[in-house]
Amino acid sequence: MSKFKITGLKSLRGNIKVMGAKNLALKLIAASILARGKTRLTNVPDILDIRKMIDLVAGLGAKVKFENNILEIDTESINSSVLDRDLVRHFRGSIVLVGPLLSRFKEVTIAQPGGCLIGARPIDTHLNAFSQLGIRHRESGDNHHFSQGNDADKDVEVCLDKLSVTATENILMAGVIGKRKISLRVAAVEPEIGELIDFLNQMGAKITGRDTHFLEIEGVSELKSVSFNIIPDRIEAATLAIIGILTKGEIVIEDIIPSHLDIFFEKLREANANFEIIKKERGYGDLKIRRSTHLKAVNIDTRTYPGFPTDLQSPFAILMTQADGVSRIFETLYEGRFNYLKEVASMGATVSIQSPHIFIISGPTPLFGKEIKSLDIRGGAAVLIAALIANGTTVIEGIEMIDRGYERIDERLNSLGARIERL
Repeated sequence: MSKFKITGLKSLRGNIKVMGAKNLALKLIAASILARGKTRLTNVPDILDIRKMIDLVAGLGAKVKFENNILEIDTESINSSVLDRDLVRHFRGSIVLVGPLLSRFKEVTIAQPGGCLIGARPIDTHLNAFSQLGIRHRESGDNHHFSQGNDADKDVEVCLDKLSVTATENILMAGVIGKRKISLRVAAVEPEIGELIDFLNQMGAKITGRDTHFLEIEGVSELKSVSFNIIPDRIEAATLAIIGILTKGEIVIEDIIPSHLDIFFEKLREANANFEIIKKERGYGDLKIRRSTHLKAVNIDTRTYPGFPTDLQSPFAILMTQADGVSRIFETLYEGRFNYLKEVASMGATVSIQSPHIFIISGPTPLFGKEIKSLDIRGGAAVLIAALIANGTTVIEGIEMIDRGYERIDERLNSLGARIERL
């Protein structure tokens, strides 16, 4: 098992480029199944979760080539809709393969998806939505079998029982091929969903309502393979911003889309962080982080987009350990996303857990190097940030969790002046 050995209190300086959006790339790999032929994706992050998704589609018969962040998927030879049981049980993102496989093969078999230990994340919303589509569902042990019903050509309205990103994506991909119209209500509006809609429409789908909670899908007979570029990862961009603020140097984070992080930037302003957004073409920009002299405590509550992202709750909590005052953090989505707090508390952070969804941070407090663990992807980013600002040396175990979401993060931060050794 690999570890990071990190010497803290290094001032970081220089430019760093944001990698492609993990949560978009995963869904486009799944969507490639909808067309027979070769899909070409650029700016794909080379991380463990992407490799797992590649293994899943390759296991179905696809031919895959992945080099230098360019991914080519030839789906012509896919001949199965039964997903690899072992891979699925360790990878929750596999659930989004159900929609495209239903479109192409009319049936799917998938084990109960697993993944990060951040609380219960049942697939009930997916099951409810598929039921409204007329999809039959049968369980056998921990296996789920889905199949098209007899009324697959009947126009239908689907209303999600909550704002769910992956359920929205699954219904989009399940509904694009066919003879009926589907009205999808209470759809999530994350930027990655808008990009998925653009990708599907470029393939020949007919989807309207982008960036709204009400989507209309008019089925088409077939889709064609296309080339598509992945947008920058907004979660990585914000995480790098927090690293820049806390390491008290001056870094430029290149090629972000500022409009995807409106509430995050507002919270940084409220915290008295010193940064500048340099606008570029096509809605892109660079983010310049300068030394902040007096961080102030702020409160956050996580919400679906455009609210404060749950994936930034743990990195932002580390920022608050260095802010003056008391911060209240309300995690509205997952009750198990506080596992990293035990690790940072052992480093000296003052943390009080009020409930499975609320905790308090009092700051500023110095952090000290310890032997700690990375327990999930975003919690792993949090303990990495804590190690970068800790006195002394920190050893992080379980860094495969960090590698699941951040490409070569040790090498990229070392290029800015960090001291991270992969053991």
